[in-house]
Amino acid sequence: MPVSVEPTSVDPSQNGSAPANTGVETPTTASAGARTSAPAAEALRPHAEDAFADELAALAAQDDRPRPTRWKLSPWAVATYLLGGALPDGTVITPKYVGPRRIIEVAVTTLATDRALLLLGVPGTAKTWVSEHLAAAVSGDSTLLVQGTAGTPEEAIRYGWNYAQLLAHGPSRDALVPSPVMRAMAEGMTARVEELTRIPADVQDTLITILSEKTLPIPELGQEVQAVRGFNLIATANDRDRGVNDLSSALRRRFNTVVLPLPESVEAEVDIVSRRVDQIGRSLDLPAVPDGVDEIRRVVTVFRELRDGVTSDGRTKVKSPSGTLSTAEAISVVTNGLALAAHFGDGVLRPSDVAAGILGAVVRDPAADRVVWQEYLEAVVRERDGWKDFYRACREVSA
Repeated sequence: MPVSVEPTSVDPSQNGSAPANTGVETPTTASAGARTSAPAAEALRPHAEDAFADELAALAAQDDRPRPTRWKLSPWAVATYLLGGALPDGTVITPKYVGPRRIIEVAVTTLATDRALLLLGVPGTAKTWVSEHLAAAVSGDSTLLVQGTAGTPEEAIRYGWNYAQLLAHGPSRDALVPSPVMRAMAEGMTARVEELTRIPADVQDTLITILSEKTLPIPELGQEVQAVRGFNLIATANDRDRGVNDLSSALRRRFNTVVLPLPESVEAEVDIVSRRVDQIGRSLDLPAVPDGVDEIRRVVTVFRELRDGVTSDGRTKVKSPSGTLSTAEAISVVTNGLALAAHFGDGVLRPSDVAAGILGAVVRDPAADRVVWQEYLEAVVRERDGWKDFYRACREVSA
């Protein structure tokens, strides 16, 4: 009969980064999942809990609503952190997600129950971004992460072994290397599984027992790790890309699925792109986004029209290329354009700075997509008032 390994309580006032007493020693090496972060000011891309530490602290200080066990903030404060707002003391919380409020409210509520959360959507709909910020706000640590790939092994979700210890002493607590999911179960925190549908189906199903029974058996030791209160899991997935593996019905039932849509309007998407490019640009010392709002709007308009198969006025149908042309790709195109403007121009974002990036995003299939792009340039861009400089820049890089 398995021995239940009961973790000790974790003080909610602590950040949860120290492992609880699970009976299974948590190695402190980086390979075992320990966090060895660079100072936030030096990190190229700080974790959400570091980049927005001031906002999280301000929310925690003024958050007088009930908090689920081991949560750093109440569900209301978590939603405010993601959606933005002004606190009573005047502190402004910047929005991390621009979209329907109800989507975030449902996601946060799901995490407050015993149901796992599946963020589903086409590529570029901010699934990973939302996942990271939810974990940062709920647990104060977004780094308990399993990155799904075609080669993700079962050990990445369950546990592995220190083979030197295993060969020397056989299966033991000292030889066991816990996965991020195991650590989250033991410490009552939020684990993340990115690109769940890229993980082989048999490895995906490793999560079934964890999510249904809230326990992780360790048959080699005759023990198990039981999840403590506060544990939950956020997974992201999409079924648009090639090379994905469908979720089994048994696994899908263990999740509450929240679909993240593409931005509803041009204005919403321009706002999202501008905010993210501004954040990225500050870390890279690039020009300010307001200097390039016109070009951002053009990039977003082109992407939306090609994605939807029709111009924004609804008058002209256009062919869609093979790529997704997501908001994330628009952010990448604009960021690269700002870098060109900063290092090889006058610091102002111009059509010539974004043209090459747009071409690379649209033309994924050199044969079919190039025809789609050329037809769009001639039938739509060429005839649009105020877009002559943009048309010339795109024609130049497309020649």
